[in-house]
Amino acid sequence: MRPIQKSKKLDDVCYDIRGPVLEKARQMEEEGHKIIKLNIGNLAVFGFEPPDEIVQDMIRNMGNASGYTDSKGMFAPRKSVMHYCQQKQIQGVTIDDIYLGNGASELIVMSMNALLNTGDEVLVPAPDYPLWTAAVSLSGGTPRHYVCDEQAGWFPDIEDIKKKINSNTRAIVVINPNNPTGALYPVELLQQIVDLARQHQLIIFADEIYDKVLYDGETHTSLAALADDVLFITFNGLSKNYRSCGYRAGWMVVSGEKKHAKGYIEGLNMLASMRLCANAPGQYAIQTALGGYQSINDLVGPHGRLTRQRDLAYQLLTDIPGVTCVKPKAALYMFPRLDPKMYPIADDQDFAYELLAEQRVLIVQGTGFNCPTPDHFRVVFLPNTDDLADSMGRIASFLEGYRRRNGKA
Repeated sequence: MRPIQKSKKLDDVCYDIRGPVLEKARQMEEEGHKIIKLNIGNLAVFGFEPPDEIVQDMIRNMGNASGYTDSKGMFAPRKSVMHYCQQKQIQGVTIDDIYLGNGASELIVMSMNALLNTGDEVLVPAPDYPLWTAAVSLSGGTPRHYVCDEQAGWFPDIEDIKKKINSNTRAIVVINPNNPTGALYPVELLQQIVDLARQHQLIIFADEIYDKVLYDGETHTSLAALADDVLFITFNGLSKNYRSCGYRAGWMVVSGEKKHAKGYIEGLNMLASMRLCANAPGQYAIQTALGGYQSINDLVGPHGRLTRQRDLAYQLLTDIPGVTCVKPKAALYMFPRLDPKMYPIADDQDFAYELLAEQRVLIVQGTGFNCPTPDHFRVVFLPNTDDLADSMGRIASFLEGYRRRNGKA
């Protein structure tokens, strides 16, 4: 019979956070091996529970959650998002500007589907959260990766962004706080990005899903709070700030210069209607989460669990010869660099396979985040301190053997 192939639209799409190395890990688990999974920010499996009031509110409302909701979402949770926008100083947001989704991921894809035609380009950071690159490609657009400079704390390189803007550029994606690097961008840098968007009439897509996961007393500024004459599409949700990944409760906010975007907004409305609605139980969690006690502050405070685990992971990783890392100011990840002279890696996916096979530790290779060179990898620092010390020790042992095998010990 004629083979049935995948769509050619998927040729340039990868999502290695759940890619081939994870498949190998699953096979190993089926064979009885215990795998330490440092590949994904899935908080629940590491004992991070959502606030109890969210869980109870969903249970109480489950009897009302069997029907379709408005295609953009229920009124009460959208109103709570509107109030949150006011807290973040994003001006001019109405209920109609807010779309609830099955996590921010669904809305990211929707936002690109509504916008892009063949040949359109979108500026995406490198490294990036790979869904952004995939969403641009699947929507018929071309992702153009701008440099985030590790030597400058992983901040976007404004000059590189300028060089990559052309007549086909429609938008720029900014992930702040950043996944995978943990960088948090200062207001001055964000303002430069806004100025570029204004000058070239670009849409700014602001991924702010980690805006409460901040360390060392840092604060987060929403891009959309910096101007009202640029079109902003801002994404957020409950997955990380409220440890509710599986609830798939996210939102997208359209703000700023909306008068010239009527056609685009019509497209968003059409796609929102076509998917009928976001899941109703998850919607019931949003108002309670945003209006309740912000327990994330306890986790990221000076003595909080996430802060302690970040500090331990950073210390253990950077103690390894040839490993450097920009200490994250936000989010749940580290993106360490391996000195190419000490670790001559040609294929970082093979490197991840070898680590998995030898030490039973699952990571994601840097090229899975569209990092241009095979000398980085991402780890989550979500395991408790004992398990974290064990996993970092395994990585250190593997790297020691890697140096020895390559005559770099």
